[in-house]
Amino acid sequence: MSIRARPEASILHADLDSFYASVEQRDDPTLLGRPVLVGGGIVLAASYEAKARGVSTPMNERRARLLCPDAVTVRPRMEAYSEASKAVFALFRDTTPVVEELSIDEAFLDVGGLRRISGSPEAIGRRLRARVRDEVGLPITVGVATTKFLAKVASAVAKPDGLLVVPAGGELDFLHPLPVERLWGVGPVTAGQLHARGIATIGQLAALSESRLVDTVGLASGRHLHALARARDPRPVEVGRRRRSIGSQRAMGRGPKTHADLERSVVSIADKLGKRLRAADRVCRTVVLRLRFDDFTRITRSHTLDAPTALTATVLRAAQTLLADAMPLIDERGCTLIGLTLSNLLDDDPLQLALPFEGEEQGSLDATVDQLRDRFGAAIVTRAALLGRDERDPVPLLPG
Repeated sequence: MSIRARPEASILHADLDSFYASVEQRDDPTLLGRPVLVGGGIVLAASYEAKARGVSTPMNERRARLLCPDAVTVRPRMEAYSEASKAVFALFRDTTPVVEELSIDEAFLDVGGLRRISGSPEAIGRRLRARVRDEVGLPITVGVATTKFLAKVASAVAKPDGLLVVPAGGELDFLHPLPVERLWGVGPVTAGQLHARGIATIGQLAALSESRLVDTVGLASGRHLHALARARDPRPVEVGRRRRSIGSQRAMGRGPKTHADLERSVVSIADKLGKRLRAADRVCRTVVLRLRFDDFTRITRSHTLDAPTALTATVLRAAQTLLADAMPLIDERGCTLIGLTLSNLLDDDPLQLALPFEGEEQGSLDATVDQLRDRFGAAIVTRAALLGRDERDPVPLLPG
């Protein structure tokens, strides 16, 4: 039986199509209709023309060019992507006040109760797509359903540049023929476990008892997948829910890199994350280092601070310590991507200072540097270690 959060399909999942690549095609008309790769060494985004040739993200650019020799590679322009995202989210909020931001290019919108004002949810979705195309110049796909999970699946099925409504009462008819990979939480490992049991579709998974599913994939995953396979997702669209982490990462390519190269990247990322943290009036408790090796395997290393902070110096010290501890692994396995995430975020309410009382002086320095960069540009003040270095913005893992 399907448990619906509402009697009408009125939750929208709006997701910009190949966001970075679409912005590049919008801003350079010569790229329209051509395969476009965004990145350098590693493909951060690919246009649908490139995806049709088998290019995916993240993929080594050399391999991508074997699949798509005529692709055009452009360097990422994070400022342009940020401005485009702000313009699209302004349209989301003009559509409904109930908007839950998921990332720089996607959100849930609750349009329940707007029928008399704005028409049916399907009509609202069509109008939103047209406005994003006409006013921002970007393609966007919208899924409409009774739950957040189904709306997100619907938008994925409708891509690119589409609209799909899953009507109330038709959730299982839509969901059950789809492959199990469409379920949140089913990655390559879980999919392999399910396929080994002869389970290829969501309908086949839904036919299993919860206890059997738990035996196959574990307690937490089993319960989670058992609920989703039956379209059970009572979560509301949450407005103003502040994210618990922010992060950025930088693709490094497969060439040789010195310890100094990696350290400079960490300094640059920590600088930018510190500014984002303070601009959002947040403090963090945990610093996470993310690494991807030459064989594309990944690791994370984390450090929990003694007290929450927004000081760049404190964040940077923790990041440098994590990087130093990981250097033997990097020397052995190479490094194609490095990133930092600041997690366990809290609102920057007044906190009792920890001994020694150094917070005020360092905080004043951070505030002064932030003001200079806001007024005169990010390059007006830089660290000595970054002089002469091409400091393009790292890729945000979540918007700041």
